[in-house]
Amino acid sequence: MKSKFAFLYPFFAIVLWSGNVIVSRLSAHTIGPEAITFYRLALAVLLMSTFVAVPAWRNRAIIWPNLGQLAILGFLAMCLFQSLSYLAAESTTATNMAVFTALTPLLTVALSALLLKEQPTIGMVGGGVLSLAGLVYLVSAGDPGAMVREGVHLGDPLMFIAALGYALYGVLLKRWDLPVAGWQSTYMQAICALAIMFPAFLATPAPMRALNGATLPLIAYAGGLASVVLPFFWLRGVHLLGPSRCAAFMNLLPVLTALAAIAFLGEPVQRHHVIGGGAALLGVACAELLRRPLRGAPAKRGSAVA
Repeated sequence: MKSKFAFLYPFFAIVLWSGNVIVSRLSAHTIGPEAITFYRLALAVLLMSTFVAVPAWRNRAIIWPNLGQLAILGFLAMCLFQSLSYLAAESTTATNMAVFTALTPLLTVALSALLLKEQPTIGMVGGGVLSLAGLVYLVSAGDPGAMVREGVHLGDPLMFIAALGYALYGVLLKRWDLPVAGWQSTYMQAICALAIMFPAFLATPAPMRALNGATLPLIAYAGGLASVVLPFFWLRGVHLLGPSRCAAFMNLLPVLTALAAIAFLGEPVQRHHVIGGGAALLGVACAELLRRPLRGAPAKRGSAVA
């Protein structure tokens, strides 16, 4: 039912996503990135099996020919993005992580122009420049010269690579347009990602993959709420509102994450977070709203950002 409360689906999805960023920070130095990624996938597959396994098996004739592409998608979204996020959490703030993640729609538009030959837009170019300036200001803590003198924290470029990988995931989803959709696609991607992560899990030192009172709640949140409930809210929101309107909710991620970081981690939000992060998100908004091509006729309104 398309009610006036449909916006709550993507909103609560972003709330859960911001909580997952906090979980990533809490997991730093507590459990290995490969280990928590493996455990969350194992839990997610277990939970989804209760309602997806039987339909997926019945649809195996369609799923099997597309298994290779599903494995690539699972690697990008559930192995690469998650592992790099957990690794980045060891050396950057939750607010920075959220800002880089929120760049995904802009990076998706840029990759679509590059790989799908879609016409670049004024918003993509102008927003890209504005976002880049904002990121430089953000990661340099308001002193761009410090990046030359001292370099940057490893976590910031890792999060950029993670966001780029997730944007590539969105582009490939659009390009391939697989006949396996919804929960069955997510389920098969998770199974493939779980198999891919298994060798990395085995290579993780035993102390960094131990299950205990500190790691179990983190795994429960990441594998249950962030991997099963969050996709349900997001998919439902996309169904009711469309992908473009849901993508706009990504701009809330840094704000909600910053508030959660203050409350649970004691991370201060400083001027460079507001100015740099705000400029980066304004660039994302420009890319989503200003869709007139650099050349040719105006773009059709309502075109979706993957």
